Amino acid sequence: MRLLGSAHSFPHMNHQHIQAEQRDGVLKLTLDRPDVLNSFNARMAEELLSALRGAATDEATRAVLLTGFGRGFCAGQDLAEVMPGDGGAMADLGEVVERQYNPIVHAIRTTEKPFVCAVNGVAAGAGANIAFACDLVVAAEGATFVQSFSKIGLIPDSGGTFMLPRIVGLQRANALAMLGEKIDANRAKDWGLIYEVVPAATLADTSFDLARRLAAMPTRALGLIKRGFNASARNDLDAQLALEVELQREAGQSADYAEGVRAFVEKRKPRFLGR
Repeated sequence: MRLLGSAHSFPHMNHQHIQAEQRDGVLKLTLDRPDVLNSFNARMAEELLSALRGAATDEATRAVLLTGFGRGFCAGQDLAEVMPGDGGAMADLGEVVERQYNPIVHAIRTTEKPFVCAVNGVAAGAGANIAFACDLVVAAEGATFVQSFSKIGLIPDSGGTFMLPRIVGLQRANALAMLGEKIDANRAKDWGLIYEVVPAATLADTSFDLARRLAAMPTRALGLIKRGFNASARNDLDAQLALEVELQREAGQSADYAEGVRAFVEKRKPRFLGR
């Protein structure tokens, strides 16, 4: 794999806590603070956001794969960074959420490219909700998910209060958020929180193959699908039907649609470019 640098539209940064690799149209971003289960500090959040913003405009990136290094995917916020010192004031957690997590979730949901998340271990707090913000989540059999916020007197952030009731319904969202109980990957799949559960030994290959498959598809259309689903959370039926007209018109004018039709008529495999 080739390490990404500024030559590929990514802001120049000496990554300390993020590994960024690109192959076959897939940008793989790996959270890399394994000694603390990849919990976020300000530097890691800054690096991830920088990579996500670069991916949004990089033509070579047709899909994004997000995962974690070591035993866990992401344990959420590194509490050591927001704990007050001796006699110090409590950190403004609202400012931390606004500066670190909201831009990351916003980038994942509004970048019109497919995002796959490979959860290799615990996904807790903001780590779980960043995973759920991705388009498809694949988890290792031993992975777990927990909304750990209530255990320390907090609320789910990083889109948790938005995503959870929409994915699992209000009763299960309440149970996840209020009780803060850990659920395993199979229950997460049963509840519709994630797409697939695979053996830990195959997670890396399976998730990359899924991201590569998406990268080879008409990614312009995939982005429009994402835009439509995002809008459906606020639209009524008539507004959504009207939006479908606009999105289908845009898709129908794309080079990928023209290529798809030609390939169908010529009985060959299409070569999509995401345009």
